[in-house]
Amino acid sequence: MDAEQQFRIIKNNTVEIINEDELLKKLQRSLQTGKPLKVKLGLDPSAPDLHLGHAVVLHKLREFQQLGHQVIIILGDFTGKVGDPTGRSETRRQLTDEEVLRNAATYKEQVFKILDPEKTEIVFNSTWLAKLNFAQVIELASKYTVARMMEREDFAKRYREQQPISIHEFFYPLMQGYDSVALEADVEFGATEQKFNLLMGRHLQREFGQEPQVCIMMPILVGLDGVNKMSKSLGNYIGITEEPAEIYGKVMSMADELMPEYYRLATDFTMEEVAAVEEALKDGSLHPRDAKMRLAHRIVRIYHGREAADRAENEFKQVFQRGDLPDDIPEVDVSAIVENGKVKLLQLLTFAKLAPSNSEARRNIQQGGVRVNGEKTEDINAVIAAVPGTVVQVGKRRFIRLK
Repeated sequence: MDAEQQFRIIKNNTVEIINEDELLKKLQRSLQTGKPLKVKLGLDPSAPDLHLGHAVVLHKLREFQQLGHQVIIILGDFTGKVGDPTGRSETRRQLTDEEVLRNAATYKEQVFKILDPEKTEIVFNSTWLAKLNFAQVIELASKYTVARMMEREDFAKRYREQQPISIHEFFYPLMQGYDSVALEADVEFGATEQKFNLLMGRHLQREFGQEPQVCIMMPILVGLDGVNKMSKSLGNYIGITEEPAEIYGKVMSMADELMPEYYRLATDFTMEEVAAVEEALKDGSLHPRDAKMRLAHRIVRIYHGREAADRAENEFKQVFQRGDLPDDIPEVDVSAIVENGKVKLLQLLTFAKLAPSNSEARRNIQQGGVRVNGEKTEDINAVIAAVPGTVVQVGKRRFIRLK
């Protein structure tokens, strides 16, 4: 592929590239010299599980790999101890060494569900940041002003509201920017909310006499609620390590209007394939249900393989289109909570891990999301007979059989 073709693929689905002319020149030079671009993504291991929102940028990095370039994943074991202040209304809790390393190990396992391991380099930024002496830290701090730092909206807002800002928080963007200096990065990726940090890398590279990196910002994936960005705390997420049937069912539950965005950002479909699906939906030649099933199958396949995707699809058809029970309902021994041959439904839901807490179990029952042998019950004080083979269902996808 020539540089213009590579540029067209890279630009697709991005929000902003700073700047496009520089990216095209870097691609042209890479082809002329045979030297791949160094494409950087920093991940602070502050949480152990990735969801489809995190994966948006990973799919774009995979495209860079397919075009012959080198992807470098920086696991911020050093910056993770400070915590990114982006979007924060208060100082973020610093992580311990044990927390950082535990989360980092999980990230390394998960990113390779999308990226090619043979074309990916994973490094810890403590490799260079931990070696800086105090004089070098002072020199780094001298490269940026407090006035420019306070242009960040999150810092400015906290200052206006007289919320404390710790000095060490100013060092986070400096450290992330210095990562680009240490690697001599050609390109850095991030979400739109990371723009300040990405531009810091460009600024510091100039200050240290390097050619500035190109910054590519990716869109933020809207969650299943169709309103807020995908977030585990909001419960509108699809985790990439969730069970195949759970992923498939969540995709099938989304609103039809969200499908095009998920096709573009959460899969490895080509631009041409996505355009064909959108056109078929528009002219009515493709039913939204069939398009959604195709989307669900592809997303499961990316993270669990084709066989798992086929099984999840067959189970969905069996349970939701024909109204049958799934074949592999897990059995749960409830003898520990049985009294006089009966068990409290509320207690059963938490005991069997059908609900993470009593409050969540209570909410599921009150909202009509719990069925016993197919019969809906909305009584939080319900007591059921502990008969072996009894099927308890929560929501559309969670089943147990009493043992």
